[in-house]
Amino acid sequence: MSGATKTTTKTLDIRLLDRELRVACPEEERGELLDAVAYLDKRMREIRDAGKIASVERIALMAALNITHELLSMKIGRGFDLADFKRRMDSMQAAIDKALAEQDSLF
Repeated sequence: MSGATKTTTKTLDIRLLDRELRVACPEEERGELLDAVAYLDKRMREIRDAGKIASVERIALMAALNITHELLSMKIGRGFDLADFKRRMDSMQAAIDKALAEQDSLF
């Protein structure tokens, strides 16, 4: 295997809006994931604190929608690779689905 790099994936415990989740994360992406968690948690808290939405699921969906809209508004027209963005979003969605399924099995 000359020239190939092996990716080490480990589990990482994260906290979003006072909920603990365990997610799989490649070691080299740990810092980026923690930055994303901090940003998402901040946005979810802003939505919750506005008092209009009570359900954590709805808060998460609104935060995701708001963040996606911001990203697309900033990036389109500046060399934004939509296919790469979709691949990354699919990967994140799979990680979220897996984490939620693991959490559901605990209860």
